[in-house]
Amino acid sequence: MTMKEVQIPIAEIYVATRRRAEVKDEVVEALAESIMEEGLKVPISVRRDKDRYVLVSGLQRLEACRSLGEETITAIIVGAPQR
Repeated sequence: MTMKEVQIPIAEIYVATRRRAEVKDEVVEALAESIMEEGLKVPISVRRDKDRYVLVSGLQRLEACRSLGEETITAIIVGAPQR
């Protein structure tokens, strides 16, 4: 399995409701500032689920990019290939 970075639309990323409770506003704000100055250094991880992506890791980074008004985000698609 090869992992490569891709740009995906933020609107196509699903975050489970229970994970949303983990968002820390102060962390998101600090990350947003860092991303504005230096760009996103570490891509988020998602897995494919039919016609959407499901967030695996990087919730704070995703929310920081969303707060900046970004429409796409750099991600690594993880998981076993479909058979």
